[in-house]
Amino acid sequence: MSTDAIVLLKDEHKQIKKVFSDFQKAGDNAYAQKGKLVDKMIELLTVHTYIENEVMYPRVRELLPEVEDDVLESYEEHHVADLLVVELAAMKPDAERFDAKTTVLIENVRHHIEEEEQEWFPKVREGLGRKALQEIGAEMIAKRKKAPRRPSQPSALKKTVDAVIS
Repeated sequence: MSTDAIVLLKDEHKQIKKVFSDFQKAGDNAYAQKGKLVDKMIELLTVHTYIENEVMYPRVRELLPEVEDDVLESYEEHHVADLLVVELAAMKPDAERFDAKTTVLIENVRHHIEEEEQEWFPKVREGLGRKALQEIGAEMIAKRKKAPRRPSQPSALKKTVDAVIS
């Protein structure tokens, strides 16, 4: 298994996009299936944003100051996703705005993934090189073990609260 941070994040992006696609293929009244898929989305996104916020972004920001604006925008995109995730975690799949809120989350995160993969990752790979990305990736793997899986867990809540009051 690769420890390259970008490879790891792209693998997570694939998993996230697969769940998005499955949600969009589910039928209008497939409440149980959609509920399970949103639960999976919530878990994947909570872990993913935690790892990026705690490891990838701070390390890149420290090592590549020229991508500071990209990092700050990514933090804000995560903040929007975190708020939607918290709201979805409290909703029932048959709620009137459940599908609409999930669709907004999917669109937001797809945009974020596309920007990262098309614009940000190439700059980071060029600026940091293989060794640094492997070190960051190893740190991400270690951090994943303690990553929150639900937005209600203290470490996830702290991240959301910090984003709201910062």
